[in-house]
Amino acid sequence: MIVFLFRILIIIALTLVIYTVIQYFLNPQRRLHKAKEAQEFYFLDESNNTKKNLQFVYKGCLFEGEKYLGATEQSFEVVDIHITVQDHLELRGFTRDDLYFLEKELLIHYPFANVTWKHPINQIFITNKNEDNAHLD
Repeated sequence: MIVFLFRILIIIALTLVIYTVIQYFLNPQRRLHKAKEAQEFYFLDESNNTKKNLQFVYKGCLFEGEKYLGATEQSFEVVDIHITVQDHLELRGFTRDDLYFLEKELLIHYPFANVTWKHPINQIFITNKNEDNAHLD
């Protein structure tokens, strides 16, 4: 009888270990950190849950976005996304084209959204009016 209970306990332990390993490899946060280390693009979001922030990684920089629900002509959709960066030093080397790419990817997932970049990201979009006028001459 003790041997039978011991075998059941071993089967339960092996099942628990296999379940834990599978959950580890399927964890989206692990994939996000792995993409950050590999300097790849990875988008993590629960599109059905508007209360949960979205996260994405691009060129080793981790961004976080707050989604805000609003009314469109036909339905309620995410209409505003405010993007911040976790570590400002990770922005080194980013260009406007990189931010345009990220904005395009966000608009693929949320076509009605207005994307707002928070400080210091928004500083790259600000140009001097004298520079703009100099190009017109």
